[in-house]
Amino acid sequence: MFAIGWQEDGTVRLEGRLDAASAPRAREFLAGVQGRTRLDFARLDYIASAGLGILVAVQRRLRDGGGGLVLAGLSPHLREVLGLAGFEGIFEFE
Repeated sequence: MFAIGWQEDGTVRLEGRLDAASAPRAREFLAGVQGRTRLDFARLDYIASAGLGILVAVQRRLRDGGGGLVLAGLSPHLREVLGLAGFEGIFEFE
């Protein structure tokens, strides 16, 4: 199961598994974010390459406009996955 939505503080909350099945939903939602956007990964259990690709595409679009994604609440496992993928130089981590 996957869920994505806004928190009261303007943070985007991700929950469950961001995989090929949930990627279209994430892509559609994230197409609407603007500026500097914080993503809360505290309840995200898994991210597949499809999810990673979406994050990179959104980051490129936001950086072109002077913004970007801030990744927060990463579990040690997800932080390791993103590090191995070379994302520490692409995203801001909180």
